[in-house]
Amino acid sequence: MGIDRRKFLKGMGSLALFSIVPSKVLGGPNHIAPSDQLTKGIIGVGGIGRSSYHFTSNEQCRLVSVCDVDKNHLQKAVDLGKKKFNETLQTYHDFRDLIKDSNVDIVHIATPPHWHGLMAIEAAKAGKDIWCEKPMTRTIGEGKRLMEAVKQNNRIFRLNTWFRFKDNFYGLGTTVEPLKKLVDSGLLGWPLKVIISGATGFTWKFFWVGKENLAPEPVPAELDYDMWLGPAQYKPYNSHRVHSTFRGYWDYDGGGLGDMGQHYIDPVQYILGKDNTNPIKVEVDAPQQHPDAIGIWRKITYTYLDGCQIVLEGEGFESGNKVPYIEGPKGKVYKGFECELNGKPAPDIMNIIAELPDPEPQNTDFIKCVKNRELFALNEMNGHRSCNIVNMALCALRLNRTLHFDPVAQQFINDDAANQLIDQPMRNPWKL
Repeated sequence: MGIDRRKFLKGMGSLALFSIVPSKVLGGPNHIAPSDQLTKGIIGVGGIGRSSYHFTSNEQCRLVSVCDVDKNHLQKAVDLGKKKFNETLQTYHDFRDLIKDSNVDIVHIATPPHWHGLMAIEAAKAGKDIWCEKPMTRTIGEGKRLMEAVKQNNRIFRLNTWFRFKDNFYGLGTTVEPLKKLVDSGLLGWPLKVIISGATGFTWKFFWVGKENLAPEPVPAELDYDMWLGPAQYKPYNSHRVHSTFRGYWDYDGGGLGDMGQHYIDPVQYILGKDNTNPIKVEVDAPQQHPDAIGIWRKITYTYLDGCQIVLEGEGFESGNKVPYIEGPKGKVYKGFECELNGKPAPDIMNIIAELPDPEPQNTDFIKCVKNRELFALNEMNGHRSCNIVNMALCALRLNRTLHFDPVAQQFINDDAANQLIDQPMRNPWKL
C-alpha cells in the first residue's frame, strides 16, 4: 500500500530533514515526479492573490484551490485558472475549508492584514506550510502567537517581501548584498543612521488614507461583509472600507506604512544585523489621527539600544535630494551607490566591496525549503521582528506620542494605552 505524500510531509514535520529522491533519478535534472509536486491554495484573490507573480501553477507547485468571500473575485480566479493553466480550481467561501483540504500543502494568504495572523495560525495547526503577504500581522501580539504556532507545529513559513535577498534595492541600483558587506566591514563606522526617503527612490503611498464619517451603504449581493470583517470590530459597510481602499482604516491595515513599510524596513534589519531585536524608541511627527480613518504623517524616527537609527520621511518632509541612504561616522552611501569614506568620494567602492567577505548564504527557494524542511530566508522569526517595527510606529501614530519599547519582553514601557494596542480584541467568535 502506497504512502500518501501529504501525510508523509505532515508526519515528518517534527524532523529537521528528510530524504527526497533526487529529481535526476526520476527523469532528468528538471523533472519533478508527481509524488514530488507540491500543491497550494490561495486565500484572497481580489488583488495580489490573482497577480501574475502569485497566481502560478507549474511542475514544482500546482495551484489547486482558491478562496474568497466575494463571489465576483472567486469567479475571476476560476476563469483565470482555466485560461492560464486549463485547470478547474476548487473554490471555497470559508478559509477554514481550504485549510482543511487534504489536497493542499501550502496555504498562501493574500487577504487584508487583519486576517493574516488568525489564518496563518490555523494553517499551521492544520499542518500546512504558509506563504503570507506583508505586513506579516496587524498587531505585535498576533505576530508573537503566529511565530509560536509555526514553531510548535514544525511548519515552513515565508513572508512575501524579498528585498533582503533579491531585486534592486531603493534607488541604489544594486541588490542589498553589497550594502550588507560594506556595513559588516565597519568601513562606515558605527552607529549608523538609515534614512528612507524619496531621495533614495521611495515615496510612501499617502493616497492610502481613510475617509472620516463614512455613510452606511447597502452591502453588495456578491460580498459576505460579515466574513470579510471577520475578527475586526463591526462597522457599517461602505465601499471605501473594503477591497482596494481598505488600507486606510486602523481595523484592517496601517495605510501606506502598513502596506509598504515591511518591504523597506525589513532589509534594514538585515543590513544592521538586528534580526533578533527591535528599536527601543519610536518618535512620530504627525497630526492627530482619527480613531477610525488613518491620516498622513511627516516623519518617524526609530532608535536602537546601540544608537543606530531608522528615519522614515513622509508627506511634506523634505530633507533634500542629497540626503544619504545610510551614514555613519566614517562614511555615507547615497542614491546610485555613490559613497564617501572618511569625508572623501570613493568612486572605486564596488571594487573595495568585491574584496570583502560575502554574507552568510540565504535559503531563497521556498519550494525547496518546504521539501527539505529548511528555514526560509525571511521567516516567521525575522519577519516578526521587522513587522514589529511597522506596528510600533502605527501604535505611536494612533497615540501621537513617543513610545519606548522593550525588545525582549516585546512590550511598551510604562504605557498602558500603547500595550493595549499590542493585543487588540477580536470580534466574536474569532480568537487566537
